[in-house]
Amino acid sequence: MGNDDHALIRSVLAGEKDAYGLLVARHSQSVFRVAFRITENEADADEVVQETFLRGYRKLQDFDARSSFGTWIYRIAMNCALDVLNKQKRQTVVPVAEEYDSELPTVQVADHAAGPDRLLLSQEIETRRHAAMERLTPTERVAFVMRHLEDRSTDEIAGALGIARNSAKQAVFRAVQKLRQSLAPLWVRS
Repeated sequence: MGNDDHALIRSVLAGEKDAYGLLVARHSQSVFRVAFRITENEADADEVVQETFLRGYRKLQDFDARSSFGTWIYRIAMNCALDVLNKQKRQTVVPVAEEYDSELPTVQVADHAAGPDRLLLSQEIETRRHAAMERLTPTERVAFVMRHLEDRSTDEIAGALGIARNSAKQAVFRAVQKLRQSLAPLWVRS
């Protein structure tokens, strides 16, 4: 796939603009997946995907053919997702740990045979998890998602965030510590 990507990039740079659509089609699903995991919002993830490929198109002449287009566009997606998170952080106030909004969108994966108490607990866990993720800094959130949901290496996290390897490790560590602290009351009950 890498050689095909490079051929498509050469075509785009040679003036064949439609070739970029093939790159978008090939990589948009993985970009959307990571954007959704970071933003936890479909509309924001769509915005990240659009901005990622727009930035990628504008900067395509700067692409280093020695690397993978997928890795390059993934890093752009990380930056776009960070921009969205930073914009949201400036616009909203995060509720304190004891306050939970039952209107927050939740994803509930529950056994169909689960009783009402189990369903309620699942909803509470999801609400608290969402609130805990909101309290992470954008860097911590991206680092956590990349490491624990996308299974990326510390070097990949550092590269995507443009930080030192040790800083990436620390961001993942701080995120895990904050999430454990926020979700600890649930471990006692479950």
